Amino acid sequence: MTRVVIVGGGNAALCAAISARERGADVVLLERASYELRGGNSRFTAGAMRTVYEGIDDLLKIMPDLTASEIERTEFGTYVREDFYEDLGRVTNYRIDPDLAERLVEDSFETLWWMRQHGVRFLPLYGRQSFEIEGVVRFWGGLTVEAWGGGPGLVDSLTAIAEKIGVVIRYQSRASRLLSKAGNVVGVEVGDVSIAADAVVLACGGFESNPAWRTRYLGPGWDLAPVRGTRFNTGDGIKMATEIGAATRGHWSGCHAVSWDRNAPEFGDLEVGDNFQKHSYPLGIMVNANGERFVDEGADFRNYTYARYGHEILKQPSQFAYQIFDKKVSHLLRDEYRIKQVTRIQAETLSELAQRMEGVDTENFMSCVSAYNAACNGDTPFDPSVKDGLCTLGLAVPKSNWANPIDTPPFEAYGVTCGITFTFGGLHVDSKARVIDEAGSPIPRLYAAGEIVGGLFYFNYPGGTGLTSGSVFGRVAGSNAANDSSA
Repeated sequence: MTRVVIVGGGNAALCAAISARERGADVVLLERASYELRGGNSRFTAGAMRTVYEGIDDLLKIMPDLTASEIERTEFGTYVREDFYEDLGRVTNYRIDPDLAERLVEDSFETLWWMRQHGVRFLPLYGRQSFEIEGVVRFWGGLTVEAWGGGPGLVDSLTAIAEKIGVVIRYQSRASRLLSKAGNVVGVEVGDVSIAADAVVLACGGFESNPAWRTRYLGPGWDLAPVRGTRFNTGDGIKMATEIGAATRGHWSGCHAVSWDRNAPEFGDLEVGDNFQKHSYPLGIMVNANGERFVDEGADFRNYTYARYGHEILKQPSQFAYQIFDKKVSHLLRDEYRIKQVTRIQAETLSELAQRMEGVDTENFMSCVSAYNAACNGDTPFDPSVKDGLCTLGLAVPKSNWANPIDTPPFEAYGVTCGITFTFGGLHVDSKARVIDEAGSPIPRLYAAGEIVGGLFYFNYPGGTGLTSGSVFGRVAGSNAANDSSA
């Protein structure tokens, strides 16, 4: 039996392992982390997965547990291929590799259905991607599906599936070098041990957990950003592949970075998961240490701005900001604002709130809120489930939607900084998940999937695309690696 070696332990790696194994390959998966810390960045996610669907019939294929009452009270809408293509193009300034985009979009639903057929369960992304308006739950932003149990549940489910069908998983096994012979990849080196392989799939993430690489490629200040996820994504796969001639691609000075709790630890905490994130900012305003707004909080739905606003926070004085809300919207804040570890300030007056926000110019803050409140145009009804056009008038930094005055106590402030999720630069990979060399040719028997892939994301990122990309290209990589190794 031929052998496929997978390097990595998250969603992309496990999908590659399952795909290769179901095609008859002998599969060994090498996870750098211990069993307790397994799963890469996937385990730190909420489990959202962006996919095309044309209506409830499609959703029922991947979520057969939907009840009649859920269907009756929910507006799921549609998210067709054209929507996905437009979102990918728009948020990346149309820099995304068109072949990779096509593979991602066209295979998104089929891949989730494949996962469901293997036993992965999905459910609607209630709460984080929907609002109840007049008794009807309305989804927004094209993101409707999440894995059961979030990222941890997804990793547990895929691990159980892989083990059941005979995938061998080796923990605390850090691959350090690719072995090649006559131009073909023939294995990997783990410590002093060489593991032979007929094909290798690299699915071990980007370099976001490597502060030296972050500073080198992303720029000054990025070494100080806390990492949302695993400490093990330090660029090992990129280094191994480039050492044998692989080309790099993508936005190497760009990354996925979000509003992250100001007191979060250096790396992700599996007990908290992704709940250090703070993504309800479109409902309020954000101010920096100077007491000034610096972004259009209502430029678009959260899942089209959150992955780049972390960088905007990093650029502010002392690299922090505060998100400000009042009673009118506090009940709409996501669950992550209610965890015990949150940095929350509450006050009955704006003046008291200003005094309690450490490091903020209180006089400027009061002036900023006063100017913002006066600029709010109240002619349009507030509706968080659509881009309602409720905007400000005459401000240097506008708010384009959901612009309510901050005037109803109690007031709340949440301290945030920049949390880096994953880096956008990676390996040059084609739509068959083959790693491409510097001459433009595939490196025989070498594949890649997940966050190590360059060319997908530039400048920004549509929420929920990362896990879907990992699953799609993981499945493709595993299948092609198994077929390649059988040649």
